[in-house]
Amino acid sequence: MRYAVISDLHANLEAFEAVLEVIRGRGADQIVCLGDVVGYNANPNECVDLVRELEIPTICGNHDAVACGLEEPWGFNPIALSAALWTRDHLREDNHRWLKGLEVNRTFEHFVAAHGSPTDRDCYLFSWEDVIPHFQFLEQRERKLCFFGHTHCPGIYASDGVYTVDEESRFALNDDKAFFINPGSAGQPRDGDRRASFGLYDSDAGVYELVRVEYDVARAADKVIAAGLPSFLAERLSLGR
Repeated sequence: MRYAVISDLHANLEAFEAVLEVIRGRGADQIVCLGDVVGYNANPNECVDLVRELEIPTICGNHDAVACGLEEPWGFNPIALSAALWTRDHLREDNHRWLKGLEVNRTFEHFVAAHGSPTDRDCYLFSWEDVIPHFQFLEQRERKLCFFGHTHCPGIYASDGVYTVDEESRFALNDDKAFFINPGSAGQPRDGDRRASFGLYDSDAGVYELVRVEYDVARAADKVIAAGLPSFLAERLSLGR
């Protein structure tokens, strides 16, 4: 089974469509979304509509939860708060309801999918030390792999340490280890590479790939400005920060 794992689309339609085109070309059997379909950028309804149309299994991210009213944006910085409230006001009612129905995590045949940690969508897993307490969750679910998002930065965290992979290489998942893997963000990368990011996982071969995709950053940024969202959100798309 070949899975395409996407995360943190954040209402960036240009990035989402470019990623989908590459996924189709790579022949993935199933797309899985780790959440934050909305927030920050200017096309929340269009991105939700596309996820729903393609029937992509999706986790509820923290911005999704705020946008649909499940949570209030306590702790959001002023820019994130402004974008979250704008998104809440602009989402159609049917998309509000759809976001409310999303789960905190999902267990698939070969892995667990989450947004932050497996039990808390607001939890950031930036380091190996952050990840360590959550390997127990994988044991309980009888899985050796968890895909997560939220940080917008790609990473591979194994039970024995941290590993790296770039778009030029493939990473073999050792059956003797458990892994937490972040495929990065499709809609708002923050690791210094402005290209959209997603992961490809071949469960039969036990191999993971990080994939980077060029998209029309200028068009996405122009939409942010035209919508009246904070200009910083447009600027950061070009910086990948």
